[in-house]
Amino acid sequence: MCSKWQGASSKGLDVKSEETDIAVVGAGGGGAVLALALAQKGIKTIVLEQAPGPPRGLRGEILQPNGQRVLDQLGLLNKLPEDSTRTVSRFHFCKVGGERLCTVDYGDLPAPYNRAVVTLPNVAHHAILDAIQAQPSVALWYGATFTGLLRENGRVVGLTAKKGTDEITVKAKVVVGADGAFSKVREALQIPVDRYFYPQGYLIAILDAPAPITEAKYFVGKRTILGMFPAAGNKVYLFYMIDAGSYDRVKSKGMPALQQAWTAIDPSNETLFRGLTDWSQTAFMPTGRVRTPTWVAEGAVLIGDAAHAMNPHASQGRMQAMVDAMALADLLPECLAEHDYSAEKLKRFEQARRPQVTMLQRLADEQVLFWNTANPAIGFLRDRVFRTLDRNARLRYRVLSTTAGLRASAPFNLADRLMAAGFLPDPAAHAHDEVARGAR
Repeated sequence: MCSKWQGASSKGLDVKSEETDIAVVGAGGGGAVLALALAQKGIKTIVLEQAPGPPRGLRGEILQPNGQRVLDQLGLLNKLPEDSTRTVSRFHFCKVGGERLCTVDYGDLPAPYNRAVVTLPNVAHHAILDAIQAQPSVALWYGATFTGLLRENGRVVGLTAKKGTDEITVKAKVVVGADGAFSKVREALQIPVDRYFYPQGYLIAILDAPAPITEAKYFVGKRTILGMFPAAGNKVYLFYMIDAGSYDRVKSKGMPALQQAWTAIDPSNETLFRGLTDWSQTAFMPTGRVRTPTWVAEGAVLIGDAAHAMNPHASQGRMQAMVDAMALADLLPECLAEHDYSAEKLKRFEQARRPQVTMLQRLADEQVLFWNTANPAIGFLRDRVFRTLDRNARLRYRVLSTTAGLRASAPFNLADRLMAAGFLPDPAAHAHDEVARGAR
């Protein structure tokens, strides 16, 4: 059994070494799910998290259908507090000013995950962390910083960490790097990284709506994006695209200037925007992409943003980390049973997961090109595609099922792209049940 060495309970202990089956670095979206999934299989796991405790910051979260399925498999979906979640079915894409371009309805997806679930900040993550605390086979160490890897005969056999003044050695069969886009585990493994920072990020805000809002809106314009998503308790999340590094500059101009900018985008919600009364209602979310030539090494593996961060336009970054975790949790018991922790064995995880991740990264970059554009011609084509999708159930369903995490292959081939742009007719425009029939 792993020691429950964490937080204040560890104060005064002189723990210098530990031994476990799996050591996970990072208790974020992927690391926490992996730890819980392994614990439910009775596999000894130690999780290192450098933060002093569970996250408390402002973070808007939309649970896509594939993320809901993961939580359901863990027995948590129906345990999320009702007063902290909001089910949303319809998402309207609009031009700046208010003209509707396209509406996507999650109700078209097959049950039971035929909706999006918007949660208050960190609700799902806290539910996972709370469930971990109840598992005897997992230890979650807050305030523990990864410092290096242990190797024997060219294979990773554990890690070193620091907690307070204690230097800790953890022997493990497999080390998992779930420590984000700036992964120290990836660096220690000497896995090359292609890391790209997008020139725009998002100012996130949470406001109280003067009247209930049940449907989401997403406004696009000339280098302008504003998303509004209803949350529990008549709260609304706003996602507003701003230049990277400009958050302080936006704040220096004052709240009235920001409210006016939002009102120019959506005049119908001027009263809602007046609900911004304090900068503590806001946060900044930078955006970046991570690509690596491999996710595995001898005795080690990367998951989530450490392996494949993507732009939030894909609506799948955190969801893909969760799916990674479940896929790896299915493979690791076999590794333990066969005493095989080789890169060749762990590569099966990467081979199963990489196609969908690569597709989503490419799709997100295409969306950055079209949605973030200041080019009038590209903006015209973007709006034309949205209008086509509004009329074409087949193509609209492909986009929806991809956003929902239910497709591993790209939603459009060359012919589909020409149809979406309005250059070719689509004889199957009214078909929309591909996922129900088992679409890839």
